[in-house]
Amino acid sequence: MKKSTHKIFRFIVRAILSLIARVEIVGFENMPAGGFVIAANHIGRLDAALAYYVLDRPDIIMVVAEKYEKYAFFRWLVKLTNGMFVDRYNADIHAIRETLRRLQQGQVFTITPEGTRSRSGNLIEAKPGGIYLAWKAGVPVLPVALTGTEDALVAKRLKRFKRLDIKVVAGQAFTLPQEVKGRDRDAVMQQYTDEVMCRIAALLPEQRRGVYAEHPFLKELLKH
Repeated sequence: MKKSTHKIFRFIVRAILSLIARVEIVGFENMPAGGFVIAANHIGRLDAALAYYVLDRPDIIMVVAEKYEKYAFFRWLVKLTNGMFVDRYNADIHAIRETLRRLQQGQVFTITPEGTRSRSGNLIEAKPGGIYLAWKAGVPVLPVALTGTEDALVAKRLKRFKRLDIKVVAGQAFTLPQEVKGRDRDAVMQQYTDEVMCRIAALLPEQRRGVYAEHPFLKELLKH
């Protein structure tokens, strides 16, 4: 996205969110330099806008599910933000190559490993696709936990003209090990995905940890 377009777009996003919500941002002072991946839980439609609220960067890689391509608004939005539509159910080679190219250029890629919104607001089982891209590009992963953007909660509070209370918490960035030689790569990617999700879970309230609440890696994280 051009810097001038980014400034206007970010101003609009921040103005709207500031009008309807109190947004608390925690932990972003330690963001990695250069290219990295933000991995966050996915609980509502407002989640995507938070990347532009939090990050003052014109090089956010915006990826939108293919089901939205039929809507003129989303086609316009993807074009405006220099984003791309991605096929969630098949290997989208073009999107994979383009995302890797941009990451290696130093851009920021935001992913929601769960792949779809959690209706309950609790973590659901994640898929390894996005984590594979972080591993393949060899860039750091920044785990981020979101609360307060659940669709049902947003609708309920806005109907009553009440502002939302949104919290965005970043953990410590880390890099996935590159060495998988002689190992089942699919199994390794699933292991890495579980690790990322446990790091997100550790940033969430206990009742929101969902399917990862009893994961051994999460318990080890919480000990420290």
